[in-house]
Amino acid sequence: MAAAPAALAAPASPHPNILFVLSDDHSYPYLGAYGADWMSTPNLDRFAREGMLFERAFTAAPQCVPSRTALMTGRSPVAARMGRFSSPLPPDVVTAPEVLRTRGYHTGVCGRYFHLNGVITPSPTTQKAYDKHQMRTWANRMDFLDVSAQAGTAKVFDQFLEKTPKGRPWFFWINYSDPHHVWDRDAGKVDPAKIKLPPHLPDLPGVRDDLARYCGEVERADGHFGETMEVLRKRGMEANTLVVFMGDNGMAFPHGKGSLYDPGLNVPLMARWPGHIKPGVTRTLISGEDIAATFMDAGGAAAPKAVTGRSFFPLLTDGRYEPREHIFAARLFHGNSSFGPETKASTFDLSRAARSNRFKLIYNVTPQMEYWPVDSGQDPGWQQILAAHKAGTLKPEHERAYFQRPRPVLELFDLDADPGELNNLAGRPELRDVQQALAEAMQEKMIIDYDFIPPVLTEALPRPAAGGGQRKNRKK
Repeated sequence: MAAAPAALAAPASPHPNILFVLSDDHSYPYLGAYGADWMSTPNLDRFAREGMLFERAFTAAPQCVPSRTALMTGRSPVAARMGRFSSPLPPDVVTAPEVLRTRGYHTGVCGRYFHLNGVITPSPTTQKAYDKHQMRTWANRMDFLDVSAQAGTAKVFDQFLEKTPKGRPWFFWINYSDPHHVWDRDAGKVDPAKIKLPPHLPDLPGVRDDLARYCGEVERADGHFGETMEVLRKRGMEANTLVVFMGDNGMAFPHGKGSLYDPGLNVPLMARWPGHIKPGVTRTLISGEDIAATFMDAGGAAAPKAVTGRSFFPLLTDGRYEPREHIFAARLFHGNSSFGPETKASTFDLSRAARSNRFKLIYNVTPQMEYWPVDSGQDPGWQQILAAHKAGTLKPEHERAYFQRPRPVLELFDLDADPGELNNLAGRPELRDVQQALAEAMQEKMIIDYDFIPPVLTEALPRPAAGGGQRKNRKK
């Protein structure tokens, strides 16, 4: 197995310090900076005004472990072999902090568990495997590692800075637990009646109450972010620190976490480096794979050959940047439960997505699985949706979204006309070229990532034969 790059002693660096703050299960648009005026997030809103705000940032997976894999490695979770929560990041897969160490960076991580070193409390069988094969490697990948509660992250960050050798640049990754389920009722003070519901959620009291508690946790995270920025200010380090704030994946609501619809993938992303990043808003497509590549670029390091992410550091600093045409995402196994006859899609589901600026294609490989939201299935929102389904009072689009079984193998959405992703256009003759182009892009991604699922159909509809008839299926 490949050894992690060693840290180098280095003089003062011309490259910025890098602070990466990651909120948990945080969907776009749930910040005041994105127009969510029913909640109060003054620290992040001010940060957004002072830096670059991304409206189209998408994680590489709608779940914490595979998503964070991409964020740290610049590779898809499929390519990095991180489809199970119980497996630590393979030792031969190199991370951005390790690459930055070769450029003299002092590195660290803190906050809630960062999810890439295996199960935090493994079973005896799992622990035995970890020990036998020396699979837990993060103590060697970082100079500083602390797994503690969100409330203490600013203090731990200050401790990390105190231990950073003078003249060395640093990289620090902070992990929040908010707004991960379970949502505390006293985290914030959001009025359920004032929330603007997205089109994919039925307007039910339980849904609004769940959203209010969720938004309250975002408000609490905003307070902790303010404390972290105060540490930077007091140490006089703001001017030469690139600060990036992002959500790890989408919200634990129906159509969100665990799904490849936008609420499961589209997350807040903001970046600030005073004097280097011009404040503004961009709708450029950004993938979760691009984060690690950007950190490496900012630190003056070349990305390893296996990295498929694209650095957007030139976009941040007004350099030459060629935008992506597509982002890709993968849904993989979730959690640590075994599979059984009653297992629902919240635990096991396999799907892939390719998204352009306007259209998205989703490929459902296990369409027979019964839909169930990740984490929040017992909360009032989903329970009231279930009750409305049984009573026959749900709108047809919500019935199709959550209770159609089997689900379609292919789903195609026009995101300009249907931002809620409720009207499946797959197979429409007038969109054949769109569907085929997305399927071909998805197939290419699956090939270069050595994906394990069956290939996607790359021709949307049969083409007429030369004589006007339909082409016959060929046996292979």
